[in-house]
Amino acid sequence: MSQTTPWWDASVLQRFLDRHLGGVRVGQARRLSGGAIQENWWLQLLQADGGQLDVVLRCDAASVLAESRSRAEEYALLQVAFEAGVSAPEPLCMGDDSLGRDFFIMRKAAGSGVGHKLVRDPVLDRHGEQLAAQIGTEMARLHRVQPPESRLAFMTHPETTPSAVGIAQIRTFLDQHRQTHPALYWALRWLEQHQPREQRVVLTHRDLRTGNYLVQHGLLTAVLDWEFAAWSDPHEDLGWFCARCWRFGKDSLEAGGIGSRTALYRGYEQASGVKVDPAAVYFWEVYAHLRWAMIALQQGERLISGHEASLELGLTAHIVPELELELLRMTGASPASLAREIPSANLEVAHAH
Repeated sequence: MSQTTPWWDASVLQRFLDRHLGGVRVGQARRLSGGAIQENWWLQLLQADGGQLDVVLRCDAASVLAESRSRAEEYALLQVAFEAGVSAPEPLCMGDDSLGRDFFIMRKAAGSGVGHKLVRDPVLDRHGEQLAAQIGTEMARLHRVQPPESRLAFMTHPETTPSAVGIAQIRTFLDQHRQTHPALYWALRWLEQHQPREQRVVLTHRDLRTGNYLVQHGLLTAVLDWEFAAWSDPHEDLGWFCARCWRFGKDSLEAGGIGSRTALYRGYEQASGVKVDPAAVYFWEVYAHLRWAMIALQQGERLISGHEASLELGLTAHIVPELELELLRMTGASPASLAREIPSANLEVAHAH
């Protein structure tokens, strides 16, 4: 849903633009669709020479997700990725506290990125494999960035393996959540028992999936939404992209509903020189469904809190049962095994409800 009334003081924004971009004034402003966690606003900046600069002002939403990075951190990630040759929007200036919300401004990229529409675009009948390979190449470019990186000092290096850190975070969340989810505990236990032996630590996007990149004429133009990026294993990005929950009904096209795994892996391997481990991708694919279920529960809590009256947040929370079913399918769970894996404390909570 878009809205046309900006929340900021126009004169204050103009002074900020004068300081950082100089010689421009705001012609039009419109909130962009998408952005379930942050807000994105298109600004038409009119230049003194008669030209036009289209930018996006990205700012905090009314309530935040604990896992999401701050706008200053996301801006730093965008700078690093852009300089690494990733097709990320060009970062133009970091905001200050003058508007009352954290924000930054980046150049607007061309293309469309609505996931459920993109996977049904007839253009991808011809270009889907090429697009999947291109995304593999983008991942490889990003994964060349390794710690230490001074501009990313705010990011914690995994003390153990990336998988062990992620599993511990999800277990903490499930243990503290007000509802019990036996299927999610089962999947968590499966992950604990199937962690890849060999893991590397590189810069990963952790939300690169259909719906978070832009496409024009069948080609990728920009990778968006860097707020979940972290030091992790490169297979996490591959598994997240291939997760069924991001295929938008095009389940036969396992790479994001647009192409084949073969094309995605080929693009990655050719650009990185690193062989993809299908077993590791499968592990991170299971992890992706579990992590998305956790985020969906958090989105529901944002609605329940009363801070945001958003139908999208409520609908997101309702996908958890579907994710649970997929997790059971992927891990071969049975009712008897589920009963063994649920912590007794949570069983008591379940009976109480």
